Amino acid sequence: MDIDPLDLTEPDDDSDNHKAIDHERRKSRLNTAVAIAVALLATFIGICKIKDDNIVQGMQQAQASRIDDWALYQARNLRAEIARATVTQLQLQLLSQPAANRSAYQKQIEAYQTLATKEDQKKAQQKAVAEADQQTYDQLNFHDDQFDLSNAALSLAISLLAITSLSQKRWLFGVAMLPTIFGVVMGLAGLFGWNLHPDLLIKPLTERSPAATWQMASQKPLNGRAG
Repeated sequence: MDIDPLDLTEPDDDSDNHKAIDHERRKSRLNTAVAIAVALLATFIGICKIKDDNIVQGMQQAQASRIDDWALYQARNLRAEIARATVTQLQLQLLSQPAANRSAYQKQIEAYQTLATKEDQKKAQQKAVAEADQQTYDQLNFHDDQFDLSNAALSLAISLLAITSLSQKRWLFGVAMLPTIFGVVMGLAGLFGWNLHPDLLIKPLTERSPAATWQMASQKPLNGRAG
């Protein structure tokens, strides 16, 4: 009995077809998972971006208020110093004045002393307001850092997912989940105000240059009374 060669090749063809179909199914499932992950991450990034923009606006307002309040503090400090200098000058002039004029000098001395005292009180209040503005800025910047880290991590995750779709390497999908988890956690921390802040990552990225440090210092009071 002769053996038909086609009978020998048909099982191999069926096996190859099954392998090809199985490969296509796996490829389709992987691409579907990548597409869903990218869509969800893009939506989450968009939500975080809206919140982050609001935080940045609040930071800008707090920074402007801080600068204005320290400027007003300096103005009140200058008024107090001028008033005290005027008191000293009037006291010296009082020594050489006749008795008839001393009463008028004494009234002026008391008026400038009162003015200096009031300015010192207002200056202390203004300092508290300026420091409160700084605290507000720092709190907002804390959450802005969280959104920055979230955006960076999720952007890296989307890039890895794109490479996964092109290369069809399933293990890359697992690698992409690492920055995804970190980015989502940091984004949720920013959205819900969690006290989660990886300083080891933030400090190298936000360290100011000497010029920037000098600029920040120049906005603060310069004398000892300015705190």
